[in-house]
Order: sequence, then structure tokens, then C-alpha cells
Amino acid sequence: MRLPAATVLVGCAGAGLVLAADPASDGGLPLPPCPIKLLTGLDCPGCGGTRMLFSLLHADLPAAWHYNALAVLLLPLLAWAWIVWVAGRFGAALPTWTRWRWTPQVLLAVTIGWVVLRNAVPALRV
Repeated sequence: MRLPAATVLVGCAGAGLVLAADPASDGGLPLPPCPIKLLTGLDCPGCGGTRMLFSLLHADLPAAWHYNALAVLLLPLLAWAWIVWVAGRFGAALPTWTRWRWTPQVLLAVTIGWVVLRNAVPALRV
């Protein structure tokens, strides 16, 4: 159980850093900018993810959705994958989306679609 406990610890430390940094304003700790946005001026699939997490930690779902809707939608899937992984360490075999044959293709298509959509529609840019 060391590895699952370590992932929880790292996740909590990351959440604490995001809370201390306050990426939605200039008042917190400085966080590095997105290198893709810095170099190209385009939003990458993860742009706004830190502000999205900050908003979720403050229970502000509309703001989180504004910053990165794809990440908001993927968080429950990632949480389920983590639960399946931990359960598997105890010998339980739970169904998971990560073992579906077409998962990588769907994730790639959704990610590419999200990048194109958020860069084409000015209201979706962060």
C-alpha cells in the first residue's frame, strides 16, 4: 500500500501548492507558465488546468468548467482508474475504461478536438 499512499500524499501536496499559489491571481506563489502557450500563443489541452483545480478546490464548478472543461470531465475517469488500480493491489478485479481496446484512440480524438475547438472559439480561450 506504499505506492497508493504515496500517490495520495503527492496529490495532497500538489493540491496544497495550488491552493497556496492561487493561479487565478497574482497574489500567490508564482507558477511557471504553459510552455506551449508561451512559445506558440495557442492553448494546449492542459492550459487552465491549474486554475481549474484551484476552482474545484474552492467548490466553484462553473469557474473550473470555464478554465478547462475537458479536465473537469476527465477527473472522474482518472479517479475511477486510480480506484481500480488500488483495488487490483488487493486482488479485486473491477471493470475499467483503461483496458478497452479503443480508449487511446478516443482519448486522442477528444484531445485533438478540444485543442482545435478551444483555439477556434475565442470564448473558450483561457
